[in-house]
Amino acid sequence: MIILGLTGSIGMGKSTTAKMFVDEGIPVHDSDATVHRLYAGKAARLIEAEFPGTVSNGVVDRRRLAAAVLDDQEKLRRLGEIVHPLVRAEQDAFVARHRNAGAELVVLDIPLLFEVGATSRVDDILVVTASPEIQKARVMSRPGMTAEKFAAILANQVPDREKRRNADFVIDTGAGMEAARTAVRKLIQTLKARDRSG
Repeated sequence: MIILGLTGSIGMGKSTTAKMFVDEGIPVHDSDATVHRLYAGKAARLIEAEFPGTVSNGVVDRRRLAAAVLDDQEKLRRLGEIVHPLVRAEQDAFVARHRNAGAELVVLDIPLLFEVGATSRVDDILVVTASPEIQKARVMSRPGMTAEKFAAILANQVPDREKRRNADFVIDTGAGMEAARTAVRKLIQTLKARDRSG
């Protein structure tokens, strides 16, 4: 079974690309969705202990948490030490479940794949990209986004060009969604053929 790591900077079309794999019948583990679940479950108590006032009614308030950690590297690191092991445990269980079921290919959708050092846990890395202009237009159209917030998020992410340089595969979502879907289908065929021949 091949484990494909899917990543890309904010606004590059990663979530849309992940859905394309799901549409093709490929199991996808969504790290962001897992974090949302953990913020309403086992991570909430740990985060409140570390960052008092960031949990409301047993659920992490993402806005309060972002305000508490976004501009502080040390706090971001401490948050990562709480959340990343919990996410990794869920990823490992997901991979084991699908390996036992005989899947040829699974996707781990990890927004911060390079940043959290997860490259060794996947067989191949797919980076989704787009031009800086398209990226900015997409991100700035999100509710509540500001230029300052966008700059702070980018500052905590490995630059797109570096991600592309360290990728096994790159899909440019700026070329349009149909072109991206065609590229996803082609990549699935390539990886499954390699898995069968290996």
